[in-house]
Amino acid sequence: MCGIVGFVGKKQASPILIEGLSKLEYRGYDSAGVAVIDKDHINVVKCKGRLENLENKLSKHPLKGIVGIGHTRWATHGKPSDINAHPHNSQDGTISVVHNGIVENYLQLREWLMSKGYKFVSETDTEVIPQLIEYFYKGDIVEAVIRAISKIKGSYAIGVICSKEPGKLVAVRKDSPLIVGLGKNEYYIASDIPAVLNHTRDIYLLNDNEFAVITENGVKLLSEDKKEVKKDIYHVTWSANAAEKGGFEHFMMKEIHEQPKAIRDTMTSRIMPGKPVTLDDIKLTKEQIENIDKIYIVACGTAYHAGIVGKYVIEKLVRMPVEVDIASEFRYRNPIINKRTLMIIISQSGETADTLAALREAKKRGARVIAVTNVVGSSVSREADDILYTWAGPEIAVASTKAYVTQLIAIYIIALFFAQHKNTLSSEKIESIKKEMLSLPIKAEKVLGNKEIIQEMAEKIYKNKDIFFLGRGLDYAVALEGSLKLKEISYIHSEAYAGGELKHGPIALIEDGTVVIAGATQENLIKKMVSNIEEVTTRGAKVLAFTFEGNKDVERAADYVIYLPKTMDIFAPVLAVIPLQLLAYYISIKKGCDVDKPRNLAKSVTVE
Repeated sequence: MCGIVGFVGKKQASPILIEGLSKLEYRGYDSAGVAVIDKDHINVVKCKGRLENLENKLSKHPLKGIVGIGHTRWATHGKPSDINAHPHNSQDGTISVVHNGIVENYLQLREWLMSKGYKFVSETDTEVIPQLIEYFYKGDIVEAVIRAISKIKGSYAIGVICSKEPGKLVAVRKDSPLIVGLGKNEYYIASDIPAVLNHTRDIYLLNDNEFAVITENGVKLLSEDKKEVKKDIYHVTWSANAAEKGGFEHFMMKEIHEQPKAIRDTMTSRIMPGKPVTLDDIKLTKEQIENIDKIYIVACGTAYHAGIVGKYVIEKLVRMPVEVDIASEFRYRNPIINKRTLMIIISQSGETADTLAALREAKKRGARVIAVTNVVGSSVSREADDILYTWAGPEIAVASTKAYVTQLIAIYIIALFFAQHKNTLSSEKIESIKKEMLSLPIKAEKVLGNKEIIQEMAEKIYKNKDIFFLGRGLDYAVALEGSLKLKEISYIHSEAYAGGELKHGPIALIEDGTVVIAGATQENLIKKMVSNIEEVTTRGAKVLAFTFEGNKDVERAADYVIYLPKTMDIFAPVLAVIPLQLLAYYISIKKGCDVDKPRNLAKSVTVE
């Protein structure tokens, strides 16, 4: 996902833009660039590759000016290259644009502009934006941007500067995140809060089709019909250090270690002994819950795996039918949705394009939507009927860890809330489940205390080209997430299978020395899982199993065992995923991979 920054003030813009872009590197990118207004013209420096390449260029050709925009690009249209990198300029060089998103009708706009005599130098969809703005420019850059945007179809967050109005920056968003930072006589735009935290904690969260007009005198927010928009200032309360590594070698390891706190924070005020389960401002009544025929859980990637756990848990505790769908497939199969449908949307960033589209489709058909997200003010949080925030704090590493476990906690809270209102569990049973939930942070810390054992195991298997994950019930859901983590950051081919599916094909892949990672935490399935382990070990596989303390049958069947503190079966995924996260991390380190910024991946996918 591309990163955007912009600055208007009295300081030199270029160093501030570079600093802001460095805070957005976690979003994934293949090129970077900046544009700064110097008196009556715009200077642009951009290049393919890492931000350090751009810094090297700027050291040789520094830019002067106090108004500028910057960008880290994740290629969609046009290969990664110096020419395709942002910012992009208009044909006359007076307008420069950075853009996050996709212009869906860019080919039509490009052909139309070419018929008017405009020439294009890049392969990108973005280049039509500055050309279009130039076409409409008649002395008012704000009017020109508004008119250009009215012709664009797609998703976008855009920053625009114009050398004919050198003290001004114009920004607009639709379906892509953009914030405005409010400093002392200086102002910022950015794709995400960490980019501005070193300078301000006061921000505006832009809504779709809102325009920000920024000068050294302040910020004016406008609607697309140029009416002024009044908006509350959002004050960031979390520490700037929360976006730094905090002494760990990588963000991912820092975030793995933050999971006990994230679990505890997400339960705070919602799960309390002797008190009803609460869902913040969610006002679902007993009657409304009784009126629900079906629940959909819709998400992508890691969040989808949390949804699979959610299906098991909600059906078990609430006895309501639940379907789990991959967001990118959901709306294309004409799903059966009506006013008796509840959709639970899960998205760490709250900006995932496919998930957002599924949310809108559900609402259009009359469903009620609960959003589970980690980002206050994100698109899904604004568009859903109800919101349950996961208090994981900023997650910088591309591979999700603490966001995942807090999504699990959120699902458990929703399930208990529903069970409480539907009376599918006795009050005594709910209290015992809550008590066990509250013990999870301490048990997670205990799992982290055994990381040296996991590191030793990583050293034994990191050279393998294929690794398989097995599990039954909730262990299968954990296997899916463990497999994803491994392939994301170590580039080892891995697959996850339900244990009972072994005989239906996958067992043909097992040969001498094959590594299999097996979960065995579900009490009613342990004997069957032990049988699956024996099936692969007799064919030469080396098995690393994770199970609860005391399960000696698993130890006898597997080559290596990771023991987890005993908890209720439904909470096993919270503890079992941690060693798999650590295993993926240590294997990645041994292979020399870029743990926090794995190749070809972005933190949040904001284009379809």
